[in-house]
Amino acid sequence: METQNVKKSKPGYRKFILFFWSFFLVAILSVIVLFTLISQGKLGYIPTFEELENPKSNLASEVYSYDGELLGKYFIENRSDVTYTELDTNLVAALIATEDIRFYSHSGIDFRALGRAVSGALMGQNKGGGSTITQQFSKLLFHERPQSKTKRILQKLNEWVIATKLEQRYSKEEIITLYLNKFDFVNNAVGIKSAAKIYFNSTPDSLTLEQSATLIGMLKNSALYNPVRRPEMVQDRRNVVLNQMVKYGYLDRETYDSVKMLPVDMSNFKRQSHLTGHATYFREYLRGSLKQWCREHFKADDTPYDLYKDGLKVYTTIDVRMQQYAEEAVIEHMANDLQPAFFKHWKGHTNAPFYFENNAGEGIKRLMNAAMRRSERYRKLKHNNVPADSIILSFNTPTPMTIFHWEGEIDTVITPMDSIRYYKFYLQAGLMSVEPQTGYVKAYVGGIDYKHFKYDHVSQGARQVGSTFKPFLYTLAMQNGLSPCSKFANIQPIIYLDNGDTWEPRNSSSKDLGTEITLQYALATSNNWISGWLIKRFSPQSVVKIVRNMGVTSFLDPVPAIVLGSSDLSLYEMVGAMNTFVNKGVYIEPIFITRIEDKNGNVIESFVPEMNEAMSEETAYLMLELMKGVVNYGTGIRLKLKYKFENPIAGKTGTTNNHSDGWFMGLTPELSTGIWVGCEDRAAHFRSLYLGQGANMALPIWAIYMQKVYADSTINLSMEDFEPPLEPLSVGVDCDKFEALQKINSVIIDDDF
Repeated sequence: METQNVKKSKPGYRKFILFFWSFFLVAILSVIVLFTLISQGKLGYIPTFEELENPKSNLASEVYSYDGELLGKYFIENRSDVTYTELDTNLVAALIATEDIRFYSHSGIDFRALGRAVSGALMGQNKGGGSTITQQFSKLLFHERPQSKTKRILQKLNEWVIATKLEQRYSKEEIITLYLNKFDFVNNAVGIKSAAKIYFNSTPDSLTLEQSATLIGMLKNSALYNPVRRPEMVQDRRNVVLNQMVKYGYLDRETYDSVKMLPVDMSNFKRQSHLTGHATYFREYLRGSLKQWCREHFKADDTPYDLYKDGLKVYTTIDVRMQQYAEEAVIEHMANDLQPAFFKHWKGHTNAPFYFENNAGEGIKRLMNAAMRRSERYRKLKHNNVPADSIILSFNTPTPMTIFHWEGEIDTVITPMDSIRYYKFYLQAGLMSVEPQTGYVKAYVGGIDYKHFKYDHVSQGARQVGSTFKPFLYTLAMQNGLSPCSKFANIQPIIYLDNGDTWEPRNSSSKDLGTEITLQYALATSNNWISGWLIKRFSPQSVVKIVRNMGVTSFLDPVPAIVLGSSDLSLYEMVGAMNTFVNKGVYIEPIFITRIEDKNGNVIESFVPEMNEAMSEETAYLMLELMKGVVNYGTGIRLKLKYKFENPIAGKTGTTNNHSDGWFMGLTPELSTGIWVGCEDRAAHFRSLYLGQGANMALPIWAIYMQKVYADSTINLSMEDFEPPLEPLSVGVDCDKFEALQKINSVIIDDDF
């Protein structure tokens, strides 16, 4: 009976075995077919070998100072790569212990962790994730967020294939580095380098244990574990990471116990923005130049470089120490001295800060309407086809806004028109400093605050230069055989113009009327009559020619008044031209960039300045001797008396008509610096020459800046005199300075247009 039952059961048993193995083989074949289709890209995107070799990513272009400091970035994603050697050991240990403890033993897929995660899901328990670091990286690199669970499952399978390919292509260290470089840590911090800088003002190789654990903890969900918004939650997550490090032997219990109680320190957190940091105006100026450069330079695939994606490294001429001192000097003088004086000067005046001799109401209305039309608010409303009357209404409706103040931003509710009038009260400034022998721009300050005043007064702005133009005329005189000691009668010249009119320059003082004075004394005291005699002896066309040789490209009207600074020039042009005197008569174009490298460090282009011989070495030296008189006993004497400079300085102050612009150009053997100060509108200015002259508005910024530069021993700027030519001078320069000093009746001399 039993034998019969066994015999009867054999066919059923065989069917079961056949079914089992058939199912098993079909399953295996299905898996093989499935992964074959996946690997061929039939069921979703799979990167090619070339794409794995060069994964696409948006790398920020970085701007570096001459002394190696990062000034800023241009980016879509604020991401910069690091190498494995730049990662702190605690950072790597925290990553391995928390995310993938068997990372070094698997080939992209951890089946043990996967099984644990699946069993946990089936049992309704959280037993941890099953993704390896390699899988997480592949997800970041090649996939978008899935729209359904089915697509997510398929995407997960794709990630397995990509992960195995990545493991074949890259070393374990490279995969860790690629993953940390790619991850978005939120708050505009993409990649570990940006995260370390933004959250802790550090670098990946200098992170502390708790900082490393904080950043690794964010990998689970950076938006949720955002240390800025949820510090307590992030502290708990950080301690989970630290506990994992203890569990797997990367950290001892004693250290863990001492660190776990520490709060998450965000005291150094600082969002990276184009509106803040060093050299904001310079970086914005550079952006325009670099975008043009990118359009004209092509990669190996014949596409132009992308400033925001290709990870260019731009090495500039800026010295970050000098840049800081320049910015500090502008702030100290403008915030502490000049702006308070301007507010006090205009207090109680109906038309403040504007001065019109006639029809003030119409003039102010015209300026305000023009400012309204230039505003970003107006442009946006106009772009959206808002009717004109509605635009006017919006500009006269109180609106919440944040406005600038030297003591800190103010949140207030005022009309946009009132905010425009408020900003008209603020004096602006520009500073540029150049190394004479190289043309390297060492400091560049385009305004007082880039966030609120974006107009660049170094390169964009062009204003009347006043008496700072006079050295160009005197250069012509030195070239034609005159000397600093040549004398002219101090009487008013009359110059007949081609149209039959006459031009008669005026002086701010009748002092020394009818006497003979030297050219050195005339330039030192900014005497307009002597300039009139010189332009009568030579010609406006000759002045224009020599100024062109000194790098000035702006329009110059060849009329006699040109010698008193009637032309509008940029500060960039003025500093470049004045620097010619220090560089022994050779004009050297001021430049901002030394070289540009690609993301791999290959030099794409190096930059050298254009040069041309504008005058003889002797002429340049004679001009320096003339301009030293400005500082020794002329309109720049404050540098000696108030600021206690004792080293040789060649300088020139400048003040334009109605005191709208104040200039100072200061030259030393190793640094040429120019400063401009004035309001946005020329109708807004001091009403007195004493307050509005270049010696009061611009010269103090130069003094504060240079005091800081000289005090920094790491810069080691020379305080020696200018080097004379090797050949003996053909004219004398030893004028009777004692006689000149006796002629000065006041300490501070006015310098008029």
